[in-house]
Amino acid sequence: MIQNLSGKLLLATPSMADHFFQDSVVLLCHHDDEGSMGLVLNHTQDVSVFDVLDDMGLCGEPRARGLAQMRFEEQAVFEAGPVDSFRGFVLHDDHVVYDSTMRVGDGLYLTTSKDVLEDLAGGGGPQRFLLLLGYAGWEAGQLENELIANDWLLAESSHTLLFNTPCEHRWALGARSIGFERSQLTSQIGHA
Repeated sequence: MIQNLSGKLLLATPSMADHFFQDSVVLLCHHDDEGSMGLVLNHTQDVSVFDVLDDMGLCGEPRARGLAQMRFEEQAVFEAGPVDSFRGFVLHDDHVVYDSTMRVGDGLYLTTSKDVLEDLAGGGGPQRFLLLLGYAGWEAGQLENELIANDWLLAESSHTLLFNTPCEHRWALGARSIGFERSQLTSQIGHA
């Protein structure tokens, strides 16, 4: 296995054959000899964070519901991968430990338990977060083979890219951080 890539970004190259992952930015949350798990960070759904909280009945009485609506109505939910599309994840930068929180990278955490959503609906919770549904998964060695085939570029994640950059600009910012522009990449593979 190559080095542990947890916390790194994968940027899909033009040679990516899987239609779902074309132009994707994926945060690797887990990577070891048994496989990898990541979250696509630039595919939004037509659902807001408020919609999810309200559908789950977490917004409570009318005043709390109105506050949650004002706070989250404009924040989109992400389609984070083709696997288990109803499984939810909250990616956040506050070191708040919930029932199921794991460290993904430097100052970056992933929570899968409902208590983080209850906290958000109640006016608390992490200040900077993404709500994501689904995930991407790779079997042992599969991601390494895709890296060798030049399907992905590897980049460092940053809080600016994750939480302050519009999702349509995340790929370009990630590529620039490693010295690439989209125009420099091609789907052709050269042979010597």
